[in-house]
Amino acid sequence: MDRNRNPLKIAALVELISLAILLINLTTVHNASVASLTGPIHGCGYLVAIGSVLRDPLKRGAIVVLAFIPGVGATLALRQLSSAEKSMASACG
Repeated sequence: MDRNRNPLKIAALVELISLAILLINLTTVHNASVASLTGPIHGCGYLVAIGSVLRDPLKRGAIVVLAFIPGVGATLALRQLSSAEKSMASACG
């Protein structure tokens, strides 16, 4: 039962890194060009992560709610999906 969650993994990484860049930029130099470039990248990663979770057959209500948390939600949802997959595999096998 090998699920392909590569889009969610990539979106989670993009979302997390872009948020870190935005926060570092905000607390240091506050360069407007960095914010205008990184903001849409962060938004796209956020939307792709939500869409990836919604398309996953093992999604549950709590996992979908986690995906809507900006910044770390995709990472949390990915962990929960992996945990659900492991528990389902151990119950079936």
